[in-house]
Amino acid sequence: MVKTPCRNMAKGITTAGLGKPNYELAMKQHSNYVQALKDIGLEVIVLKADDDHPDSTFIEDTCLMTPKCAIITNPGSPLRRNEIHDIDEAVKHLGLNVEYIKDPGTLDAGDIMMVGDHYFVGLSERTNIEGARQLNAILENYGMSSSTIDLENVLHLKTGISYLENNNLLATGEFLTKQELQTFNILKVDADEAYAANSVWINDHVLVPAGFPRTKKMIQGAGYKIIELDVSEFRKLDGGLSCLSLRF
Repeated sequence: MVKTPCRNMAKGITTAGLGKPNYELAMKQHSNYVQALKDIGLEVIVLKADDDHPDSTFIEDTCLMTPKCAIITNPGSPLRRNEIHDIDEAVKHLGLNVEYIKDPGTLDAGDIMMVGDHYFVGLSERTNIEGARQLNAILENYGMSSSTIDLENVLHLKTGISYLENNNLLATGEFLTKQELQTFNILKVDADEAYAANSVWINDHVLVPAGFPRTKKMIQGAGYKIIELDVSEFRKLDGGLSCLSLRF
């Protein structure tokens, strides 16, 4: 599931300092992203743009899709709270069990990494301990589990790590030394290519942001098929490849 960028996307929340995104270019990049998902075997549900919520194309933050239920989050930024209503409606149409994170808990699903039936939850400015507690209670009800990781320097957990299956973890910065992650085979992303740590494994392919040749070569060397995608306009809003879809 993806959500079309809105014309007001330039008003989105950002700390990147890379200038304002170009809407027309963002639309082209988003279209290429959707096509890549289709090319590797996914059916894609495209939700219409929401001009009232500039960040709403970053649909990942609003819902955690698990094999057993969908969990509507309670985004940490008050400016993004109302984004959940469109997603809640769309998910209900799929006939899934739907659960909710509620105040005072906050949670952005960009802070959650799934590894089998276990979910790593980043405690960040957007995800608090109460949100993580509620999430864990929901997961346990469905026979799943979670654990938390304190974040120091990044917006979201998946800003700095991506699970590529087969026990391979793409990681950069603070995540290279996190004790909770040392059981993985860590593929180290250099600091000057840190943005590429947000890559996405789907059906034995890895979507990688364009412009990071060493990371691309490393992932290829680990045996994966690569699809490079330019997401420069979403990077200007602190967004990455995983942020742009709900995958289930």
